Amino acid sequence: MLPTFRSPPRAALLLLAAFGASAAWAEPAPPYADLLAQARANAPRLAETAAQVAQAEGLARQAGARPNPVLGVEVENVSGSGPYGGLDFAETTASLSQTLELGGKRQARVLAGRSGVLAARAGADLANTEFAAQLAVAYAEAEAAAAKLGQADEALQAAEADARAARQLVDAGREAELRALQAAAERDAARAERDEALAARDTAFAKLSAQVGSPVAFDAVSESLLTRAATTPAGGEAPAPGVTAARAARDAAAARVRVEARQAVPDVTVSAGVRRLAGDDATAFVAGISTPLPLFNRNRGSTQAARAELSGAEARLRQAEFDAVADLRAAQAQARSAAARVEAASAGEAAAAEAYRLARLGYEAGRLPLLELSSARRALAAARVRTLDARLARVRAEAEIARLTGRTPFGA
Repeated sequence: MLPTFRSPPRAALLLLAAFGASAAWAEPAPPYADLLAQARANAPRLAETAAQVAQAEGLARQAGARPNPVLGVEVENVSGSGPYGGLDFAETTASLSQTLELGGKRQARVLAGRSGVLAARAGADLANTEFAAQLAVAYAEAEAAAAKLGQADEALQAAEADARAARQLVDAGREAELRALQAAAERDAARAERDEALAARDTAFAKLSAQVGSPVAFDAVSESLLTRAATTPAGGEAPAPGVTAARAARDAAAARVRVEARQAVPDVTVSAGVRRLAGDDATAFVAGISTPLPLFNRNRGSTQAARAELSGAEARLRQAEFDAVADLRAAQAQARSAAARVEAASAGEAAAAEAYRLARLGYEAGRLPLLELSSARRALAAARVRTLDARLARVRAEAEIARLTGRTPFGA
């Protein structure tokens, strides 16, 4: 059962407090450059790549570690029978042994660790570039969704005005009742489209807030990306981040092949110590050397696996190079197409707006039927949507070009 409030002032205060709390947790998104800077410090996606770099750096430090020496103590000829029943003839040996890695194992591990760090950093750079492009698209999509909601509000207001005008004409005997019913249907359809636009706006801003890891829900944007001009990269074209990351991964795989190949060389363990002979009351030095015989395990399977991994990395690098060229050409073509679409859609929107203005004047003067007015209004709404979609396509193309060339979209 829902609680009831006996005091109306108390209920009002609670409602105001709830409204204030919800409003405090919604605010406009910062400009794109500022939002990107905040996201680089807070976004979980980028935190994951930073952790991977830290992991690679830790493994690289560990790769340079040498084997620890081994300290051993042995007591012989004790707790036996006859003269060896006590400690009179005990032989106690204290020794220190050290494994010496041969075949360049440690150097290969160190180089592999460094290659792993470079690969992790290249992957982080790729993730940062992709995140910046995705954030630009999400920012523009939220802006477009908010603009479409504004257009839906205007369309609803126009449909309501048309419905009122139709009712007045019907009441004056200048139109049939069918015209008023048609206008009411247009108004109801506009209201439904407005509700759909509101849901799309809320969804777009929820995705934007989640992408940057913001605890505050955004409900507007502080700047427009849809109207910003595309940026031209300065200087020559840098290698695509995807190619750079694939090349670093190939180098890391090659380094792991060298590590596994070096494991086939046996190590040597040397030892030295002191032995105390209780029966003779004497002390002697001991020394030894040992090495495994590579009869059964020469690490061939691990070496074969590492070489197969290298072959896969080389194939991915070749594919990344092909994809980078093709994707950049496609993105540039899409950018040119989107720019042409924006120009054509803007001109079409201006013409549709003027046509609707004239149609409304003609309808109110009784010179045009309601069907013409409704058609003009729908044409204007469609033209506005085409303009927004064209601008959004241009932002997507610019973000894709920036991603493929290792830049931040719009020079942020």
